[in-house]
Amino acid sequence: MEPIKKIHHITAIVGDPNQNLKFYRDVLGLRLIKQTVNFDDPGVYHLYFGDHNETPGTVITFFPWTNNNQGKIGSGQVGRIAFRIPKGSLDKWKTQLSEQSIDVTVTQLFGKDTLEFDDVHGLELAMVEGEETADNHDIVGFHGSVLLSGDPAGTKELLTNIMGLKKLDVEDDNHHYETVGAEKHHIITAIPPQPMGRFGIGTVHHIAWSVPDLDMLKAWQSELVKAGFRVTEVRDRNYFNSIYTAEKGKVVFEFASDTPGFDVDEDKDSLGTALKLPEQYEHRRQEYETLLPKLEI
Repeated sequence: MEPIKKIHHITAIVGDPNQNLKFYRDVLGLRLIKQTVNFDDPGVYHLYFGDHNETPGTVITFFPWTNNNQGKIGSGQVGRIAFRIPKGSLDKWKTQLSEQSIDVTVTQLFGKDTLEFDDVHGLELAMVEGEETADNHDIVGFHGSVLLSGDPAGTKELLTNIMGLKKLDVEDDNHHYETVGAEKHHIITAIPPQPMGRFGIGTVHHIAWSVPDLDMLKAWQSELVKAGFRVTEVRDRNYFNSIYTAEKGKVVFEFASDTPGFDVDEDKDSLGTALKLPEQYEHRRQEYETLLPKLEI
């Protein structure tokens, strides 16, 4: 099998959708590229943010819950999500976030200076400089994430022996890995395992790994089943096809195709400006438009 080369997207659970929109659009400068519903729970938005070219590997998505059901961060989840920023821009971001009254801390979490902070709903985020410079300090995409595995050895086996990530030699107690693609996304498994988490506001639901197309997705489905994992059927998410599995540390992994892309139901210039429903829910549009909070686009 060809190794997994990058993260496709990461999906988290947050609170009020307009607070979510204002933070990621107005504070972090990301573009709202899709407003749709959770295909498995259509009374909830599914909001997608990314770079201005909706590139897989830059996309973070959210289920905004309005029930005040707070989650508990712990094993079986993705932990802190790190964005990559241009070389030399860490101080600018530190100042910019501080001016927004956001608490920031500089650590060495990703083996180099890491700017740690939380979003408006308590989701753990970070920024790490890449190797490339830019004329601005805009977020480039993901740098990587922490996996709060309940079985770090089992997670390591999947990441390295099956998915093809490279183990990095970093001098701390955590395990560090890197994807082999050009993006070189960094993955950390935190040591030792934490108590089990509980999904809710302020937690990450899953991490999705990028595969080129539907044929390769089906090949990964077979590969994971052969390796002893319970894997879902292929699910049509309109903008990609995907499969899901829980790895040995109980973190939910999705494998998602890069095709057909986010512009299959609206042109690139209009991405994110209107509610898009999958065909199976289109006949209930009026109901959802009444039920869902109006977004302050």
